[in-house]
Amino acid sequence: MAITRRHLLQGGAVAAMAPALGLNTGLSAIGTAHAQSAPDGLKWRHGVSTFGDIKYPADFKRYDYVNPDAPKGGVVRMFEFGTFDNFNIVIEGLKGSLADGVRLIFQTLMTKSLDEPSTAYGLLAEAAAHPDDFSYVIYRLRAAARWHDGKPVTPDDVVYSFEVLKKNSPMYSAYYQHIVKAEQVGDREIKFTFDGPGNRELPSIAGELPVLPKHWWEGNDPQGRKRDVSATTLEIPLGSGPYRIKEFVASRSVVLERVPDYWGKDVPVSVGQNNFDQLRYEFFRDDTVGREAFKGDQLDWFTERSGKQWSTAYDFPAVSDKRVIKEKFVNSSSGVMQGYAFNLRRPLFSDVRLRRAFNLAYDWETSDRVLSNGEYHRDNSYFDGIPEFMATGLPEGAELKILESLRDKVPAELFTAPYKNPVGGNDEAARNNLREAARLLKEAGFETRDRKLVDKAGQPVSVEFLSQAQGDERSLLFYKPYIERLGITVNIRAVDSVQYQNRVRSFDFDIVTTVWPQSLSPGNEQRDFFGSESADRPGSRNIPGIKNPAVDALIERIIFAKDRADLVASCKALDRVLLWNAYVVPQFAAGFQRGARWDRFSRPEPLPKYGVTGFPTLWWWDAAKAAKTGGRS
Repeated sequence: MAITRRHLLQGGAVAAMAPALGLNTGLSAIGTAHAQSAPDGLKWRHGVSTFGDIKYPADFKRYDYVNPDAPKGGVVRMFEFGTFDNFNIVIEGLKGSLADGVRLIFQTLMTKSLDEPSTAYGLLAEAAAHPDDFSYVIYRLRAAARWHDGKPVTPDDVVYSFEVLKKNSPMYSAYYQHIVKAEQVGDREIKFTFDGPGNRELPSIAGELPVLPKHWWEGNDPQGRKRDVSATTLEIPLGSGPYRIKEFVASRSVVLERVPDYWGKDVPVSVGQNNFDQLRYEFFRDDTVGREAFKGDQLDWFTERSGKQWSTAYDFPAVSDKRVIKEKFVNSSSGVMQGYAFNLRRPLFSDVRLRRAFNLAYDWETSDRVLSNGEYHRDNSYFDGIPEFMATGLPEGAELKILESLRDKVPAELFTAPYKNPVGGNDEAARNNLREAARLLKEAGFETRDRKLVDKAGQPVSVEFLSQAQGDERSLLFYKPYIERLGITVNIRAVDSVQYQNRVRSFDFDIVTTVWPQSLSPGNEQRDFFGSESADRPGSRNIPGIKNPAVDALIERIIFAKDRADLVASCKALDRVLLWNAYVVPQFAAGFQRGARWDRFSRPEPLPKYGVTGFPTLWWWDAAKAAKTGGRS
């Protein structure tokens, strides 16, 4: 299954996963293709594109950035943080912890190109068609598409997948809420009907639907029990992709094997990819242990999440001998906001002045220098990494006009002052910021008694930071004394990944670290990120519980943008409103992914522009390099 923008909507997967931050959605335009007519007199097209320009013609044989002659073979061993207890993607984000790698056994109707900003071509589907008003889209399946048991992929499978995902998955329920129906309209054709015209993104995101085998899920397991698509399972599921699960050890490892007779190996979007015979995912609950396993040649790939460790922990002989290669992969296809998110469902965090006080107490500059050797820059936007969407300076032009229409619903300051995070970096700056924080708290009705901050009712103010990663704890332990100087009691609670996910899903927290990745063409997912209707829905990505009519209005403008300029202005306005409402204390952004690998692999050159390429889909086992490094076959 291709990694598309939909995967970026998954919760904690972003920080650890980030393998393909290129995105496949937007103001959809269909590229020219097959001459025969589709139903309703429409023309079949071979690709969908945000910007209307499609690079590859209908008869293209492969992507330019792949090596069609890459040898097949070898094993790659990869680090995964956390644990798992589920192989069912339907209830991902709602129940259990999904095993990384399981998505590769499933496929979508379309899959994206990594050398175009937002274009997708047919995978399970060979063509698509929609009317000029974007009121529906029809996909035509490839006749050769097969499940691993040899049965054909059918329109019935597509309709079933749409219905069970929309019914059982909070994320899909929000993402596909404007797709009201999926139905078979031909031998291999499926029609997705939308709730109205004008939503230009919907034809594209319908193509991101992962297709599940209806006959398998409605059958019985080996013990004769009826399978339940709404429950977690560790039964190996049936897929249609280039890989299948060979074996696993619950909570510890998953091994995927390449399917030698994969039906789609000659489909243009698959040529030159999926080259390893096995992908082995090894799970660790601690980065330090995983890093040491990599140094001991128990892993081939390691994605480094700590700037400090990147600077200090790679001085072992294999690096000096060039048997281990350190690389940074630039992310040119997405933006991101990472921050400490307040749970607005709790009355304590309802006052924006309290939230701003927490930001003032965060000496990010010193934290970055001490903990990360200055490897990062501070997040100053919900679209950090996509400059055209970032709210900078004062609003002007089309953005100002949009915000003027919402003047009574947005913070007045955003019209008169650019948003800026407080700047620390030395003791004097930190003290000045804390004094301003204390002033805001007093203005909000808080008082200091016996060095403890109390609310209007005289109750001491206490907060808990919920954490699941060791790196988070280091940052929080640095941040904690600054907050305590305001008289606030701070507790840091570290839990395992399953407990963490369950608590976040049920909104049982005060403050957690949250990541929102953004695509090159934002759209319907913004409702799940920030919309009022998702604030109280378990499993949604609206972690803070934002309920703001101005934010809702701006999200609708983004979704129904008439052109790129309108989309850009609406995104800038949304960014500015979110920042000034202080829903998070912004943390850091990198703009790249750090990776270390044993030098046993080769890759195509040049690398594709869009998509982080530390993920080994395009790579292949290099026997000559492996011989030099003492590698395995």
